[in-house]
Amino acid sequence: MSPSSSNAAPAPAASLGAPAASPPASDKTAFKVLGAISIAHLMNDMIQSILLAIYPMLKDGFSLSFSQIGMITLTYQIAASLLQPCVGLYTDKRPLPYSLPVGMGFTLVGLLLLSVAPSYPFLLIAAVLVGTGSSVFHPESSRVARMASGGRHGLAQSLFQVGGNVGSALGPLLAALVIIPHGQGSVAWFSLAALFGMLVLIGIGRWYGANRWRLKPKARGAGGAAPLSRARVAGALGVLAVLIFSKYFYLASLNSYFTFYLMDKFGLPVRSAQLYLFIFLAAVAVGTVAGGPIGDRVGRKAVIWTSILGVAPFTLMLPYANLFWTAVLVAIIGLVLASAFAAIVVYAQELVPGKVGTIAGLFFGFAFGMGGVGAAVLGHIADMTSIAFVYKLCSFLPFLGMAAIFLPNMEEHKR
Repeated sequence: MSPSSSNAAPAPAASLGAPAASPPASDKTAFKVLGAISIAHLMNDMIQSILLAIYPMLKDGFSLSFSQIGMITLTYQIAASLLQPCVGLYTDKRPLPYSLPVGMGFTLVGLLLLSVAPSYPFLLIAAVLVGTGSSVFHPESSRVARMASGGRHGLAQSLFQVGGNVGSALGPLLAALVIIPHGQGSVAWFSLAALFGMLVLIGIGRWYGANRWRLKPKARGAGGAAPLSRARVAGALGVLAVLIFSKYFYLASLNSYFTFYLMDKFGLPVRSAQLYLFIFLAAVAVGTVAGGPIGDRVGRKAVIWTSILGVAPFTLMLPYANLFWTAVLVAIIGLVLASAFAAIVVYAQELVPGKVGTIAGLFFGFAFGMGGVGAAVLGHIADMTSIAFVYKLCSFLPFLGMAAIFLPNMEEHKR
């Protein structure tokens, strides 16, 4: 965790149980808390990405079709998406500091079931449990990141999300090094990561409970945005939904099927293909770090516009590239596309002030849902045509980024 937080809010672990700091400290960014919630996010998303990373092993071991693989993703993502808005809406009214370790507990049980699942229905149940854990984790942890931001909301959201992206990148790498050589049972070894995450989240829960005064909204005069009409807010949220659809349908093609694409087009073995997936996910992590702070400086609309529409030339080239340029292009795609989500979440929270958990739940939930639906739809298309056709079809999705022109400029409303 960052040593620069020595003068910030109390840290997780021992000091998180300390009495609440005085309200004036709310202007300070609590980097230790952000570091802790980012680590917890890393553990959460690493475990979830392991499910995606072992798809080739599950496909062979259970004789699954691409449609069945897509259904696993859909089951997981639907469980993750449907509950998140409900959790966010409830905790906006009644904060639940210790719901975070409970959510990780669901993930732990799902992981253990995945390691011993004897048949396809048990894989689906494991996916539901892992998805449920995610649905509890994301709204409240996003609220913790905002509480600890000290007003630097884009930076805080990026630091929070980069933990998840690093975890997502580590999943395929660890699957290639540990699970593929040792088989399905070795999935249970990662329960230690879930237990560690629960301990971190218990410490964060103590800090959260002692610092609830940070949830109180600031007075409108302190740089707050002037309210937009309900129609303009609804329209802007609709545009953001279109952008989330574009981003996460495209990401579904890479998260769920990129290893199969590499194996089919270039004849790579599973372990080598997963290393290329790691390159993409590592680039996503870097892009996530950049997106929030850049949005704080130049405006979130500019980041949203550039990151989604700007990736289009690279997605159009990807289906026709050789192996070397495929690696280069997916790294660029991951870097550019990932910078959007932190900006989208903070932009939406500025559109609807005072509803941090609800907005986080809605957007994380919708993103998960689109990823799941995308995986199911694209899996069916791959079965009906080919995995290569999926990437040609998806290459046009980033052009939906042109919808960002209809977003109101929130910087003007802050003046």
